Amino acid sequence: MQSRDKAGLKILVIEDNKDIAQNIAEHFEVAGHQMDFATNGKLGLELALENYFDLVILDLTLPNMDGLEVCTQLRQKSERHVPILMLTARDSLDDKVKGFDLGADDYLTKPFALAELEVRCQALSRRHQLQTNHLITIGSLCIDRQQQKVTRQNQQIMLKPIPFKILQVLAESYPRVVSKSELCQKLWGDDPTESDSLRSHIYQLRQSLDKPFEHPVLKTIHGVGLALEKDTA
Repeated sequence: MQSRDKAGLKILVIEDNKDIAQNIAEHFEVAGHQMDFATNGKLGLELALENYFDLVILDLTLPNMDGLEVCTQLRQKSERHVPILMLTARDSLDDKVKGFDLGADDYLTKPFALAELEVRCQALSRRHQLQTNHLITIGSLCIDRQQQKVTRQNQQIMLKPIPFKILQVLAESYPRVVSKSELCQKLWGDDPTESDSLRSHIYQLRQSLDKPFEHPVLKTIHGVGLALEKDTA
């Protein structure tokens, strides 16, 4: 992973504003990153699905297919999780929640500093690389995706398959908040399920993960979704 960092990232920029795209290209290429560009959503989606990129910088307002639809289809069709940083002039909370709800990993509003964009890309790539290991550690919580085992404060936690999957999705998204609709999509795909079913599985997870300990790590962000936080113990 160190060699990849030194060689720079391979980044796809889906942006129809040529001036913005050129500024990004000049800054990132000087820093040693490999860049590819698409000026419309349809082409951007095709490139993202057909090639390997460390991450995608995605504008929301695009011709042919808007950024939200690109994000939705990329999450549905890609065999791997491609980190997505949404780049847009829309800065309302509703827009941000909708972007995260559809699977975006980060969000930066225009106008922006190129240095901040690069730092966010580097951080997003590092976070994704860590999450692709079979072990995820968040504070005292350790999740072994390969063996489907969970420990907290060195105590093993027994989870049924669906609560384990919920925990895995939250851990892979940490520290981002995951909406309940995104959870349903990742658990059951396009097959509809009753909200009571998800609520029951979340309750089971909370009982096993938090009840035996002093401080909860599974947090409900009202009106947004669920997130994990580090154990304060």
